[in-house]
Amino acid sequence: MTTASDRDIHHAAEVLLQGGLVAFPTETVYGLGADAESREAVERIYHAKGRPANHPVIVHVAPEADVSYWAASVPEEARALIDAFWPGPLTLILKRAAHISDVVSGGQDSVGLRCPSHPIAQRLIRAFAAGKPSGQGGIAGPSANKFGKVSPTQAAHVRDEFPELVAAGMPILEGGSSEVGIESTIIDLSRLSQGVGPVLLRPGLITAHQISQILETPVHQPDAQAPRVSGALKSHYAPQTPIKLVSGTRIVEEALSLVQRSGQKIVCVTHSINQEMLPQHAQIEWVVMPAQPAAYGYALYASLRALDQGHYNCMLWENVPDAPEWLGIQDRLGRAAAAF
Repeated sequence: MTTASDRDIHHAAEVLLQGGLVAFPTETVYGLGADAESREAVERIYHAKGRPANHPVIVHVAPEADVSYWAASVPEEARALIDAFWPGPLTLILKRAAHISDVVSGGQDSVGLRCPSHPIAQRLIRAFAAGKPSGQGGIAGPSANKFGKVSPTQAAHVRDEFPELVAAGMPILEGGSSEVGIESTIIDLSRLSQGVGPVLLRPGLITAHQISQILETPVHQPDAQAPRVSGALKSHYAPQTPIKLVSGTRIVEEALSLVQRSGQKIVCVTHSINQEMLPQHAQIEWVVMPAQPAAYGYALYASLRALDQGHYNCMLWENVPDAPEWLGIQDRLGRAAAAF
């Protein structure tokens, strides 16, 4: 695997400056990027993904970015989380600065900001920012997949997803497999002045407990007035193959029952049963995922994509543990299965 060269990165930055689209790696997933300050460029993302216009995108900034350029105010709680977790897989929802278009927030008065840790993402943002009059370049970058489908964690996934953009010359920066493998944790801090404390809008690798330790205050669940954010629809991250979640104590029984009733070819995904303990059956393929959440997250989307190409009638997927460190994976699997 070859990673993007300086020449590749500077070419991609020029495409962004001209209002075009670029696919780029982050530590979470690959993003489909555009100039966050160009309404027309961001609308190209929505069109390419088939994404509803009221569904916000996250603005990616460099470590040295002036957050107050993007946000109307930057509370001390945001500064504390930035110091603790940036660069990294944490998105902050803040009140949007007046000069930033609401196209990035789906028409809301907020903005989602993240500083990725992937070195190629950082180099791209810096090269792009260097060409902006303000020096403050932000890349709007939702996951580089069709809306609601499985997110990409490799450049090859992006090429498979958008052959029409590849044919039109869209740069895709190579950066290896995304190390985290699921999207960032999203925390809402946009309503602190209204007395609403930090709210977890999307779980990820960084847990609510870690955030509450930094802020020394509880992190709350979303309420009816919470801002809309990426990846929060009931059905999301979905493969084409139907997926059903089952408990580890029942997955063997469910699998045998299903193939006996229907004769279907199925794949069963477990993380708690040793390979040698799994029953052998001509119509059942078993996949054993890592038992640790970080390694599981790294493998999740690539496994979903690969199995979706296996011509199975159904996927049976073992539920992951109901523990804080598994919450992001539990969330993604639940939304993937909700379509079925």
